[in-house]
Amino acid sequence: MTSDWSYEARAAAQGYRAVCGIDEAGRGPLAGPVVAAAVILPQGVTITGLDDSKKLTEKKREALYDVICDTAIAYSIASVDEKTIDEINILEATFLAMARAVEGLTVQADFAFVDGNRSKGLAIPFECVIGGDARVPSIAAASVLAKVTRDRYLCEMAKKYPEYGFEKHKAYGTKAHYAALDAHGPCPLHRMTFLKKYFAAKEHTL
Repeated sequence: MTSDWSYEARAAAQGYRAVCGIDEAGRGPLAGPVVAAAVILPQGVTITGLDDSKKLTEKKREALYDVICDTAIAYSIASVDEKTIDEINILEATFLAMARAVEGLTVQADFAFVDGNRSKGLAIPFECVIGGDARVPSIAAASVLAKVTRDRYLCEMAKKYPEYGFEKHKAYGTKAHYAALDAHGPCPLHRMTFLKKYFAAKEHTL
């Protein structure tokens, strides 16, 4: 990981004492919640193997999950379900999940670094960092917690809705997932706003 503690150190130099990193998982999939995590790490701590969750194997993410939870000063994971995503849109749902994650911290954060290029609705000052999950340790940690939490949930839901293969594609729009939708239609987990164009195109070809 090419990250270092320069971001957190700069925030500390400005007087902030509890800096959290925030990231989300699940903005793009066709089903299930969007999950966000907020993590406050001890200044300068090294977590071996920590990186952007997308660059890690599932096995490595699972191993890091417990290490992060054990190492963090505080962490919080929050989600917004598919029904709410359909009601307020995925971007607003992502902001809401992030705000909930910050609110859930057992140690009150006074500043946040957020992965991406925009955020809103946080109760504390924040700075967006593009590619932050590969640059800021606390964001990388949050990315792992969010990703693992969402993946575990989809694996559980695969037992309830086995025909969709959620445990394999985690609800992303793979060929197998669309084939399952063709065969079975949507289930209660699906984000109908994400499927409007797909089903409209299907009706057009009938």
